[in-house]
Amino acid sequence: MIQNERDARHSHVMAVARQLMTAARTAPKAKGVDLIETILVSDEHLDVLARCMEEMAATRNLPFFLRDASNIRMAECVVLVGTRTGAQGLNCGHCGYDTCGARPKGVPCVLNSVDVGIALGSACSMAADLRVDTRVMFSAGLAAQCLGWLPDCYTVFALPVSASSKNPFFDRPS
Repeated sequence: MIQNERDARHSHVMAVARQLMTAARTAPKAKGVDLIETILVSDEHLDVLARCMEEMAATRNLPFFLRDASNIRMAECVVLVGTRTGAQGLNCGHCGYDTCGARPKGVPCVLNSVDVGIALGSACSMAADLRVDTRVMFSAGLAAQCLGWLPDCYTVFALPVSASSKNPFFDRPS
């Protein structure tokens, strides 16, 4: 069999994206409690995400969302990583309250947010190891939240994935 890389690229990138989801899942978590959720977005849903980001750019006066929406359209897929909320019961005070019980409803446990960061770092490390391009995007994660794609998550970030001759997520216009 003879196979050109250009013909195999999309299926390879999709397989890599699934590995990024696994890397996020297996990343260390506070107290070993797993509140991380990940999903893979591709095909026509990339345009849905980009259009939502464009609407948010206008309604929230966030012009960098336009640039990021363009990047989403250049990606082959997007991995979304988010966290559900769950107090860890450590009474650490990092959220600004002395105890977990004193933390008002709606104020996230900082350790849950740290877990998302560690999961993103693990996924980005895997992407680098597998030589695909990605970038952590708050903008696309927030748009995904607005679309309700990770319904129980209060913090979501996006990792667009590309395997092209030039990283579309680098040297971006401001």
